[in-house]
Amino acid sequence: MTPEQYVQQKAAASGSSFYYAFLFLPPPRRAAITAFYAFCREVDDVVDEVSDPGVARTKLAWWQSEVAQSFAGQPSHPAMKALMPAAQSYGIEQRQLQAVIEGCQMDLDQTRYLDFPGLERYCHLVAGVVGEVSARIFGQADPQTSDYAHRLGLAFQLTNIIRDVGEDARRGRIYLPLSELRQFDIKANEILAGTYSDRFVALMKFQADRAQRLYAEALALLPAADRRSQKPGLMMASIYRTLLREIEHDRFQVLHQRVSLTPLRKFWLAWKVQALGRV
Repeated sequence: MTPEQYVQQKAAASGSSFYYAFLFLPPPRRAAITAFYAFCREVDDVVDEVSDPGVARTKLAWWQSEVAQSFAGQPSHPAMKALMPAAQSYGIEQRQLQAVIEGCQMDLDQTRYLDFPGLERYCHLVAGVVGEVSARIFGQADPQTSDYAHRLGLAFQLTNIIRDVGEDARRGRIYLPLSELRQFDIKANEILAGTYSDRFVALMKFQADRAQRLYAEALALLPAADRRSQKPGLMMASIYRTLLREIEHDRFQVLHQRVSLTPLRKFWLAWKVQALGRV
């Protein structure tokens, strides 16, 4: 299996909404974003799939070394072999990949966040930086597009947190800020036990409203000159905002299940953005 085949398989197997946006890119950019996405999945899977924190730390340390070696011209992992040709073409920097790894390391060391600014730092590493790299691969021309990409990445990550509240709790993690749990009189053990209440719905509505504001702010920041090149990000925004609306409509039934859209619906939403050029 070639490195290119490896990353394609990794991206397709994930079932992620991001994959549908990649389909509309020209082949060189599609190959670059697929390789970058595969790298992100590799390091994220270390945290989600390795039960021993010590082993996970060792694996992430290996990835830190692998990234450094790759930028020194000696990649060994197929994801890095596929990604490195794109790094030079699209201005991908070592610091950006190391930041993604740093964000994954936070999951090993921190399972709670005191307040939203603390959570925002985590989101910056695991989603904002990913948005920054993705915007470059998509064809960013205006520097302001980086601000849009960071804001959109934050909105995506908050949507993920809302969707995965129950799943994350079963892994021992609660990303919802403790200050906001207190604000809505929610105890952590209620979430861990999967207990629904009007208070829980109010807390989640607060989270969803913030995510929706961030989507609106991100779209307002996107320069007109880059609206065409950044269509893949707009496709993902359409898919994620639709998912968030579905979760809201179902009154945040996220403690016992993972709400998702069908592959056909994701493709349809992506195609509509491709055809109409707007979210």
